[in-house]
Amino acid sequence: MNIGEASAASGVSAKMIRYYEEIGLIAPAGRTAANYRVYDEDEVNRLRFVRRARNLGFSLEETERLLKLWADKERASGEVKALAVSHIADLQVKIAEMQSMVDTLSHLADSCQGDARPHCPILADLAGKPLRQKAGGGVRKNT
Repeated sequence: MNIGEASAASGVSAKMIRYYEEIGLIAPAGRTAANYRVYDEDEVNRLRFVRRARNLGFSLEETERLLKLWADKERASGEVKALAVSHIADLQVKIAEMQSMVDTLSHLADSCQGDARPHCPILADLAGKPLRQKAGGGVRKNT
């Protein structure tokens, strides 16, 4: 099948297929006499594997390692599990970081009046110079 058909069958865009070939994640496709890429079912299955690993957030390096393990029929499943458990730990750290971002932005959004006045604690926080209201409605910089 050609690259468009391989793309449709695997769910990986033609652009990404070319990129994966370029970086050596997948082997370069065979070519027709007219120099068109040609893929067989094994190569499409490999692309599906890559798509699934990437969708689960594995890095390119981790995906490459998983591909090698998948191809090694003598591998120990413990090595695969160790990669997955390590990735879970990385994801949990990212989730905690994102939850912290949500909490911070929620607090800032709750602090913003959202009216016609220029004072905005969201922008002030992003600028690193929190602003607060002075008595009488004016705005002053915290020092």
